[in-house]
Amino acid sequence: MKIAIGGDHAGYHYKERLIKHLSDMGHKVADFGPATDSSVDYPDHVHPLADSITSNENELGILICGSGNGVAMTANKHGGVRAALCWNSEISSLARQHNNANIICIPARFVAYEYAESLVDTFVTTAFEGGRHQRRVDKINC
Repeated sequence: MKIAIGGDHAGYHYKERLIKHLSDMGHKVADFGPATDSSVDYPDHVHPLADSITSNENELGILICGSGNGVAMTANKHGGVRAALCWNSEISSLARQHNNANIICIPARFVAYEYAESLVDTFVTTAFEGGRHQRRVDKINC
């Protein structure tokens, strides 16, 4: 699977570890930055990542910042992006099953790395159920 990953300085170390984890699983991972843990403006990394999802360059995205909120708000400005803030496995699974989320947003300052990795694994391996949920997803874009 082609997966885009990015965020801000608070998510940098998780991003680096997740790139290795996903690559080891056989996924092709596109890194949208940042390149260090120095302070950055997350929209500079989120907008290009979201564009890669809407253009189908990447199938799914992972965004990581301190709270997960800033990256989620920014990504969701893009029509066709359904970015979900996830902090537990059930939310991660339901975001894919019911909402066809295509970007997971992780709050690095509130979940341990191992748990973040589990959230990503759940997100990447869970399929959209379609059916009654498709009708609702079709109504999301303005």
